Amino acid sequence: MMLMTYISSLALAGAALAQTPTGFLPAVNNTLDVYYGTTYITPGLLVKKSSVSKQPTIGLTGQTLTGKYLLAMIDIDAPSGSSRSTVLHALLTDFTPSGATQNGTTVLTTKATGPASYFGPAPPAETPKHPHNYIFLLHKQPDNFAVPTSQKNVVSSRIGINWVSFVKDAGLSEPIAANYLQVQSGDNTRRW
Repeated sequence: MMLMTYISSLALAGAALAQTPTGFLPAVNNTLDVYYGTTYITPGLLVKKSSVSKQPTIGLTGQTLTGKYLLAMIDIDAPSGSSRSTVLHALLTDFTPSGATQNGTTVLTTKATGPASYFGPAPPAETPKHPHNYIFLLHKQPDNFAVPTSQKNVVSSRIGINWVSFVKDAGLSEPIAANYLQVQSGDNTRRW
């Protein structure tokens, strides 16, 4: 009986640490701090789509940051016929520590607008309504980073990106932090 309680406790602790939705790979346990204005996004927060139309402020808490970072934002619930696919909402490079903080978060900034500029969540109306998961992934950016030839079409079209394949093809290390939010399809009511 104690063994079952211990295993259940471990499973719950693992679920509580996850900063990506269940089943998404790569799974990440470190939180990427994401702010839309002054609103902090806790992992899985359901928000109003108009509140996330502009690029967020991102950063990390309790870590020494050096070098450059790459940010991806992916909708993993885009309708594609009778199934779901992915849409790349942002792939931005050259994030560096700004020297500023927001509520204890070391803020990262970039002047880059690509390889894929930010566009905010706007899931289409569906019946029944379906909340979309938008995942933010932060990677250490390798020197001389470029979108691999094998990934240029999917980054350009933004449709159907497989992040595990992208990471492998681009020679990226595992994400150092992640977060995600939800926007309900066709719903623009206030959720925070």
